[in-house]
Amino acid sequence: MLDVREWLRDVRVLDGGLASELEYLGADINGPLWSAHVLEQTPEKIVAVHRAYIEAGAEIIETASYQVSRMGYAEVGLGACWADGALLRSVALAKEAARFYPKRRVLVAASLGPYGAALHNGAEYHGKYDCTFGDLVEFHRQRINVLASAPPEESADLLAFETLPSLAEAEAIGEALARHPELAVWFSFTCPDAIHVAHGELLRQCATAVSAFPQTVAVGVNCTHPTLIESLIGELRDASDKPVIVYPNSGEGWDAERRCWTGASDPQDFGDAARRWFGAGAQIIGGCCRTRPAHISAVAASAG
Repeated sequence: MLDVREWLRDVRVLDGGLASELEYLGADINGPLWSAHVLEQTPEKIVAVHRAYIEAGAEIIETASYQVSRMGYAEVGLGACWADGALLRSVALAKEAARFYPKRRVLVAASLGPYGAALHNGAEYHGKYDCTFGDLVEFHRQRINVLASAPPEESADLLAFETLPSLAEAEAIGEALARHPELAVWFSFTCPDAIHVAHGELLRQCATAVSAFPQTVAVGVNCTHPTLIESLIGELRDASDKPVIVYPNSGEGWDAERRCWTGASDPQDFGDAARRWFGAGAQIIGGCCRTRPAHISAVAASAG
């Protein structure tokens, strides 16, 4: 079995945005399941995106499962078995893509979005959910149990809990993980400024808390503006001795009224910023919303 902690010591490059890249390939990601719709409709596009990122230099690829949950699938009339199957299928597609590169070791991380992602109303960017702590534990436990039950040859190498808005949700995940000490996971938070997570807690407080879980192999920040990343790396390093992983957005902005992206993102500028982030102490760098293979290629070049 792959020793994730050992292998992570040499990993530098994560992949980039999945949903936006699927859009560029013509996939329809409208609807409550977002990129998970593509799992059901055109899975070959997911394999194509994974391959594009591996060719760009990614050493870790994330599965197309951010929006997959029993709660989310129930909303569109699909049962628990369907949701669980989608989780496992997303891992299989990532592994299929990695097999095209037998001379490279590519880590597969199961992407697991927060409770707010299943609400598909932007709640992951404030974390003020109308639910109990127990609801959060159960939401995450369902997906953890499915992924943990997969046979080794079909399982993800680690679980990526990402775009987390609050300390409470991170603690709920820790409780849900308690029965699976064998798993390797990372926790990544979304931040509106240089010191806080979206719900308002200090990032360093969150990083300290999740670093205490035996399954934690890295802590980080994602779905955050790139101008904040350097300061946030400092917060993470002050709070924890775990490897730091950062994968910010492209820097473009979303105009909710006109429903379009504004501004521009230059991959070379992103790569130059990645060089500074490596220098500040990040070990693994990738991209989130609106980043593309060209951005990851620039990150790989900056990693040396």
